[in-house]
Amino acid sequence: MESHEPEFHWRYIDFEDRDFQVSGRTFLFAVVLFAVLLVITFLFLYSRCRYRHLHAAYTSSPHVTHAPPSQPRGLDPSTIKSFSIVLHTTSSEKKTADESECCICLGVFGDGEKVKVLPNCRHCFHSECVDKWLSSQASCPLCRSSLRVDSPV
Repeated sequence: MESHEPEFHWRYIDFEDRDFQVSGRTFLFAVVLFAVLLVITFLFLYSRCRYRHLHAAYTSSPHVTHAPPSQPRGLDPSTIKSFSIVLHTTSSEKKTADESECCICLGVFGDGEKVKVLPNCRHCFHSECVDKWLSSQASCPLCRSSLRVDSPV
């Protein structure tokens, strides 16, 4: 049995224009779909604008209380500079890792190296390391004890 399949010739002249025409029903569907999308877009933009307007009116009303400005998180540079700097010495006593290395950069203190000592907890750190830390945090990096000095009221 022979099958008679039509041969395809891919030439531009074989295509008919009526295959690419949009009929009335398809055109009406496309217009309705476009109109629905347009209405949804306008409703979204209107609700967004309305929300912003109401939110701005609510936050500017006098009965809304705002939180007081928070204290800066770190210490001021003069306080950081006031901490003592000492020379690290290795003694014959057995020292723990906390006492022989900077817990910020994990560098080991060399004999005669300058280290900064925090006042409350007496923990030692490289000066550059702890200065960066204290400019953003007001506590010891190791034990988290507060280094803020409360002013007498």
